[in-house]
Amino acid sequence: MLAILDYKAGNQTSVLRALRSLDIPAEITSDPSVILAAEGVIFPGVGAAGQAMNQLVSTGMDKVLREVVARGKPLLGICLGCQILLERSEENNAETLGIVPGECRRFRPEWRDGGEPIRIPHMGWNTLEVRRPSRLLEGVSPDARFYFVHSYYTVPAPELVIATCRYGVEFTAMYGRPGLWAVQFHPEKSGRPGLALLTNFYRYCQEAARV
Repeated sequence: MLAILDYKAGNQTSVLRALRSLDIPAEITSDPSVILAAEGVIFPGVGAAGQAMNQLVSTGMDKVLREVVARGKPLLGICLGCQILLERSEENNAETLGIVPGECRRFRPEWRDGGEPIRIPHMGWNTLEVRRPSRLLEGVSPDARFYFVHSYYTVPAPELVIATCRYGVEFTAMYGRPGLWAVQFHPEKSGRPGLALLTNFYRYCQEAARV
């Protein structure tokens, strides 16, 4: 079973709906015992970094997330979850979880894409430029498109970058290492490629649980 972390920050229901369409057992929960007993954890979110961090700290979910990583339990951060796994964010000048080295920066309105000034937030479908292989992208076509909605972008440690996109600047769309991944896009809203990524994550979790 996958645990979808509930910390009152957005898109947990859409993630659950996507997993159920794949017949993947999952539960939205804020119960530490359920989270730590799950085969893997999904850390989604939408909204502002500062507000989300306040919610995580006030509910103790920040400590639970750190325990998930310390135990080596597979974790997938999505969108805001991807951003606040890093050390800090320019949004609200927030100190974030610090589980992964790096920071989150704001897109600049003076940047251009295709000769035109970019619109913020970055919203729409983009392909990935894969920088290194990842278990989560197995079976996903190189020209697959994923759905993004964000005003800030992640800058993790370079050795963790898995895939990038360009929108006024080249930014990290996916980073991580085996068992700890984060994606800036919304796989639950990205059609077949996103569902394939979620399936790959669950299969990894099942394998890790058997070790």
